[in-house]
Amino acid sequence: MRLRFLYLLILLATLCAQPLAAQKKEMKEADKYFNSFEYALALDAYKKLMERKEPDAYLLERIADSYRLMNNSKEAEFWYAQASGFENIASASIYYYAEAAKRNGNYEKAKELYTSYARRVPEQASMAMKQAASCDTAMFWTNRPLSYEIAVEQKLNSSGVDFSPIQLPNGDMVFSSDRLPTDDSKKKERFNWTGNGFVQLYYASMNEDSTWSEPNPLSKEINTDFHNGPASFLPKENTLYFTRTNSVKRSQSKVNTDPTSWVNRGDGKGTGNINRHEIFMARRNGDEWVDVKPFKYNKPQEYSVGHPAITPDGKVLYFVSDMPGGKGETDIYYCERQPDGNWGEPVNAGEIINTSGRESFPSIGGDGKLYFSSDGHVGLGGLDIFRAEGEHGSWTRVHNLMYPLNTSRDDLGIVVDSSGTKGWLSSGRTSESGYDNIYKFREVNVECTLVGQTYETVDQPGTHIKKRVMVDNVLLQLFEENVGSMVETHSDSTGNFNYKVEAGMQYTIRGSKKGYLTQTILFTPDCRFSIDSLLVEMIMYRDTPNVPIVLENIFYDLDKHDIRPDAAIELDKLVRILKANPTIRIELSSHTDSRQTRKYNQDLSERRAQAAVDYIVSKGIERSRMVAKGYGETRLRNKCADFVECSEEDHQVNRRTEFKIIGK
Repeated sequence: MRLRFLYLLILLATLCAQPLAAQKKEMKEADKYFNSFEYALALDAYKKLMERKEPDAYLLERIADSYRLMNNSKEAEFWYAQASGFENIASASIYYYAEAAKRNGNYEKAKELYTSYARRVPEQASMAMKQAASCDTAMFWTNRPLSYEIAVEQKLNSSGVDFSPIQLPNGDMVFSSDRLPTDDSKKKERFNWTGNGFVQLYYASMNEDSTWSEPNPLSKEINTDFHNGPASFLPKENTLYFTRTNSVKRSQSKVNTDPTSWVNRGDGKGTGNINRHEIFMARRNGDEWVDVKPFKYNKPQEYSVGHPAITPDGKVLYFVSDMPGGKGETDIYYCERQPDGNWGEPVNAGEIINTSGRESFPSIGGDGKLYFSSDGHVGLGGLDIFRAEGEHGSWTRVHNLMYPLNTSRDDLGIVVDSSGTKGWLSSGRTSESGYDNIYKFREVNVECTLVGQTYETVDQPGTHIKKRVMVDNVLLQLFEENVGSMVETHSDSTGNFNYKVEAGMQYTIRGSKKGYLTQTILFTPDCRFSIDSLLVEMIMYRDTPNVPIVLENIFYDLDKHDIRPDAAIELDKLVRILKANPTIRIELSSHTDSRQTRKYNQDLSERRAQAAVDYIVSKGIERSRMVAKGYGETRLRNKCADFVECSEEDHQVNRRTEFKIIGK
C-alpha cells in the first residue's frame, strides 16, 4: 500500500512537470526565431505561449520588442505598457517604451518615460533628458503646422511597405515595395522579419489624366529574389543606381541586418547568414536594363553600402554605410567622380550631417539640395526628413522640414521639385501597422489680414518716458518681393491700416509722409493657427535736423564695443532708413553712464560709435553720409552723475545710441 501511494505521488509530479517542460521548449523555440531576426514568426510563437502560461515581464517585453523591430510602434507601446506593470522590467524596455510613445505622438507620456529612464540609468541621463526636451520641440512644431497639402498616392501603395520614390525624366515613377508578388508561384515567399514579401523595385507610368498606371516590378536584371532598392536615376547617362541586399555568412557577434533601415536589431545571438547592402548600376536601353555593374566600394563581407543618390551632373554620389570609422549607426558618405571616370575614395559627410544615430535615405532635390532622413537630429519621432545647407565638404547646418512633412512616425525618401515646394515622400504616418506609404505634397499659400499702425514716440513733459502718438495719412506702399507688385493705402485718423497677405511670401512696406523720414519694414507673414490678422507696427521719425533720435535696444557687453547680434538687428533698421532716405546725412553718437572715469567713458563711447558706423558701412551705406561721435558721460539724461546712487535701470537710460540729421 505504501509503495502504491509513492507511485501515485511520482506520477502526479511527472504530469505537473510536463506542461512546464513544454512551455520551456516553446519559449526556447520562440527565442530562436527572435534571435534569428524572424520577428513575424517569433511574434506568433510568443502569442501562442501567452495562451498557455501566466504572462511575465520577459514574455511581454519579447512581444513588445518584436512589434518594435517590425516597426509597429502602436502595438509596441501597448505591450511595453503591459510589461511596465512588473517591477523587474528591464531599463532598456522603459527607453523603448518612450521611443514607441514618441513615435505615436504621445509626447507627454514619452517625456515621463525618458525622465524615468534617466533616473534608472544615470550614465545615460544626459541623452535621455535631451530626448525628453525634444518632445517639447515636437509638440511646438506639431501645433504650428506649415502650409502643405498632403495626400496619399493610392495607386502606388499596397498593403505592404512602399517607399523612396524617384521620378524619371518622362515623369514616370520608380519606387521600392515589399508587397507580396501577384505571381502564383511566388505567393508563399515571405520575409520572416516582417511577414511581407521581399523589397523590389517597381515602375509606374503617369497617365494623361495625371493618374498612375498599375505598378509592375522591374525586370530580373534589376530585381533578384532577395531585397532590391531604393534607387536613384542619372538622366545624363541613362543609368539607374540601386541598392541590392545580399545574404553573406555571419562573422560578427553584432550586425546590422535590416534591409531598409540598418538598425542594430536583436541581441546578436543569431547564427547563419546576415543581410548586407551593395550598390549596383544598370543602364537603360529602351525597355531593357543592361550592363549591370557593382559599385567599386562594395564590401559585403565587412559592411553595407546602399541608398545611392547621384547629383544631376553625375559628379557626386551620396550613399549610406555602416563602414568602420563612422559617427553613428549609419552615416552618409560621398564619392567624387575623378577625371578618368572612376569614383574617388568614400568621404564621410561630417558631423554637421551625421550623428550618433541613423542617417539614411539621401536624395538630391530638383532644387539642387541634399535631403536625408535621420533619427539623430532633433525631430518629431522616428526618422525625420532634413535638408542640408551648404555643399559637400562645407556643410553649414541641417534644417528639419517640420510638421506636416515630418510626423512622429518614420518619414523618408523625399522627391522635391526645382521650387522646393512640392513632390513626393514616404511615411508611416497613417499606418496602423507602421508600414510606409507614398504621399504627394505641395505648399499652399494661406491668406490672412495684416493690421498695421503708424505712430511716433514722444517724451512726456519733464520725463524721459515715451508715449505713442498715432500718425495719420501716412502713404503706405506694400511690395510683394517675389512678384514685384505694389499696393497703396493710407493710415486712417487713428494710424491704422490693413492689407491682405499670404503666408510665406516676402513683403516690404514703405511708409512716407511730409515732415517724417521714410520708413520700411520687411516681413514674411505666418498665417498659421487660423489667425485672422497679424499686427505690424511702423515707428515714424521726424526729419527735423539736429534733434536726436534714440535707437532702442542697442546694447554692448560691459566695457566692450563689439556689435552684438541683438544690436545688429536694431542697426539694420537704421540701414533701411538711410536707404529709404538717400539724401540725409547723420551723426551717429554713443553715450555712456557716469561709472568709470570720464576719459575711459569718452574713449569707449567713441569706439562704440565708430563700430556702429563701420557696421552700417558694411551693409552698403556710404561712409561719407555718417559721422561717428562719442560723448562719453557728458550728456546724461537724468541725475545719475558721479557719486549719485542710482538703479541699474536709471543708468541704462544714459547708455544709449542716437542719430540725428545733420544735413541733406
